Amino acid sequence: MNASGVWLSSRAALPLLRSGLLPLRPEFGTAAAALKERLAAAALDRIAAALDRELRTREAAFLAGLERYRHHSYRRALADPPVLWQDGTTRLLDYGEARGPALLVVPSLINRAYILDLTAETSLLRHLAGAGIRPLLVDWGAPGEVERGFDLTDYVAGRLEAALDAAHAATDGRVGVMGYCMGGLLALALAARRKRDVRALALLATPWSFHAERAGHARLLGALAAPLALACSALREVPVDILQALFTAADPLVAMRKFSRFAALDDGPAARHFVAVEDWLNDGVPLAIEVARECLAGWYGADTPGAGQWCIAGRPVRPQGVPQPTLVVVPSHDHIVPPASAEAVVPDLPAGERLAPSSGHIGMIVGRTAPAEVWRPLARWLLRNLGGPGSKTRRKG
Repeated sequence: MNASGVWLSSRAALPLLRSGLLPLRPEFGTAAAALKERLAAAALDRIAAALDRELRTREAAFLAGLERYRHHSYRRALADPPVLWQDGTTRLLDYGEARGPALLVVPSLINRAYILDLTAETSLLRHLAGAGIRPLLVDWGAPGEVERGFDLTDYVAGRLEAALDAAHAATDGRVGVMGYCMGGLLALALAARRKRDVRALALLATPWSFHAERAGHARLLGALAAPLALACSALREVPVDILQALFTAADPLVAMRKFSRFAALDDGPAARHFVAVEDWLNDGVPLAIEVARECLAGWYGADTPGAGQWCIAGRPVRPQGVPQPTLVVVPSHDHIVPPASAEAVVPDLPAGERLAPSSGHIGMIVGRTAPAEVWRPLARWLLRNLGGPGSKTRRKG
């Protein structure tokens, strides 16, 4: 629908653009003026015919890419590692050996955890395990009957603290915490509540100040909290399709661009990787209604984390109260979590460090440059601060 809207509006806009009746944004400046001059000097019927040919070409590429994706042979068959602990739909998956320092890994609540273990060749968690760290992945799963009644306090003070206890019981006490995207907020809250039990904290593409950039878009999402909660009250969760639509609204043309590019790829590793990531993107899970309300109205609408007003179990979550060594990874081309939002937490962390890979929100985890820009620096930082093989310093318990 978004792609069709672009094609139809392009055809309808042509005569308005040529006559000067279509307003263009000031930042187009010189380029817009040059375009108007060239359009005025050309025959409208020839421009219209050329535009139609271009639109048909783009439509064909987009649809070809979409069909190619739908019929691609790739299916994820990577087996999960052993389950160390489970409560309800939440599992703790053990990716390492007992001798390494443990890392409790917290993903987002609305995307499947396996983006961190996408394929045997593209797996941040398997890389960390190979470096001597014992990753313990929190796999939230889809909300069940119990989880549909959860709020963020239930997830942090309940499930995450229990998972941290399980990590300590299974290891020698050297436990760090790492959160990705929304999971980073939950990880920071956990580290603030359990200072003695978390040795180090890593925040990957984690939003903090939701109004630091694109504040208008954030407030719009906040305004949707009440009607969404009302519409989904009988379900007690916000369905995946609605969540996907909210993400798409941030960049309505993303599908048209990426499937058009996919149509031109040769069969091989790049095409297989595209399908693996796209399958993950389309394999989301619903969000408990109270969690959705807290995230949309609180985080996005009121910027409660950035304003120091976000609370877990009645206590504000503030980075000033996180004394552990903390690595904040801010991908410079992140279009999901604006860099200004993720960077905002760094000045308030007593022991905060910043890593800025030249990648995007998902590319920092599974992209071509992820091993060099994120995986290896992250592993070195974790080993240095948790005390593992090759580290020069070890912290006493």
